[in-house]
Amino acid sequence: MLRNLLRRRLFSYPTKYYFMVLVLSLVTFTVLRIHQKLEFVSLRHLELDGENLSNNINCTKILQGDADEIQKVKLEMLTAKFRKRPRWTPSDYINMTSDCTSFIKMRKYIMEPLGKEEAGFPIAYSIVVHHKIEMLDRLLRAIYMPQNFYCIHVDRKSEDSFIAAVKGIASCFRNVFVASQLESVVYASWSRVQADLNCMKDLYRRSTEWKYLINLCGMDFPIKTNLEIVRKLKSFMGENNLETEKMPSHKAERWKKHYEIIDGRLMDTRNPKTQPPLKTPLFSGSAYFVVSREYVGYVLENEDIQKFMEWAKDTYSPDEYLWATIQRIPEAPGSLPLSHKYDLSDMQAVARFVKWQYFEGDVNKGAPYPPCDGVHVRSVCVFGAGDLTSMLRKHHFFANKFDVDVDVFAIQCLDEHLRHKALEMLER
Repeated sequence: MLRNLLRRRLFSYPTKYYFMVLVLSLVTFTVLRIHQKLEFVSLRHLELDGENLSNNINCTKILQGDADEIQKVKLEMLTAKFRKRPRWTPSDYINMTSDCTSFIKMRKYIMEPLGKEEAGFPIAYSIVVHHKIEMLDRLLRAIYMPQNFYCIHVDRKSEDSFIAAVKGIASCFRNVFVASQLESVVYASWSRVQADLNCMKDLYRRSTEWKYLINLCGMDFPIKTNLEIVRKLKSFMGENNLETEKMPSHKAERWKKHYEIIDGRLMDTRNPKTQPPLKTPLFSGSAYFVVSREYVGYVLENEDIQKFMEWAKDTYSPDEYLWATIQRIPEAPGSLPLSHKYDLSDMQAVARFVKWQYFEGDVNKGAPYPPCDGVHVRSVCVFGAGDLTSMLRKHHFFANKFDVDVDVFAIQCLDEHLRHKALEMLER
């Protein structure tokens, strides 16, 4: 009788209610703990340090500028074992991307936004490539976020297998696509600009969500995380950021003569050109830019800009003055005033860090950067592992040039560093 009385009291309505609340709380807590553990495991899984090509190389020491470790990289790349290592070919990528789920998992692409701030600020990318499929995969993986948009322009002259491999990679992501119109790109000709314009048009029509457009080539690599880029872009408050300076006299000759493509090369015909159809003087810059969506719309839709671009089509290296000049037109969204006080050099703009051979030297004696640790191609440094320490102190978003055939450890260590930094910031 006493036992029945205690049982009735124990499971009376208020007691049952509190008991149920306790059970639900324990279940909820357990589920949350499991979810947190799974999330932690998945983040660890996305780290790239397990991909190091050699157990002998310590990326942490390289990033710290350890001279012995950097020398070890150079010696490692000379070994027969390293030189004979397996390399992924376009055919390999065609096969790997036939199973997108497996490819994404194996290559450790990030498939969820790493926070609300990044998710709420999509970026568009135009990527112009013509070879080195592994380099493209590494670049895309380093900048890929599911909220961003990526247009890849493949040179029409590229090998069929390379084009198929690029299409294979793009097919694995809803926000990555190959440009609808492909150009046969000739060095220093209008075709390089047209390649970016084709991606501009596709990206502009594809989504109204993205805020800024950044153009890249296949030998670029980021030196900032997506979150760092987003925060810097937000600080621009709609302004563009690209190299734009007074036109030097020796470069003015490039647009005063008519050029033609003859036998696959751009040639000076010696025929003089008319003056550009602008009230604004021409400014010098580079092919690289960081521009707002509004700037892109202005470029694509403004009649005066269309006339200017038509005039520029038969000049030498129009990409090195076109964007810089539009950036100084008062009506252009996010533009800079004409005064030379607003000039931006390549070192002041954030678009790209490039080491030019003729500027390299002792920083303590006035050089803008130390000597190249890799090799030079057309006077531009193709970076080595020893360039990373000073490079990461720069404010630029990207650096050019990197090449898996010159120093793959420079790319691998930078890739590891940026991925770890992105995941570490998420966990805080």
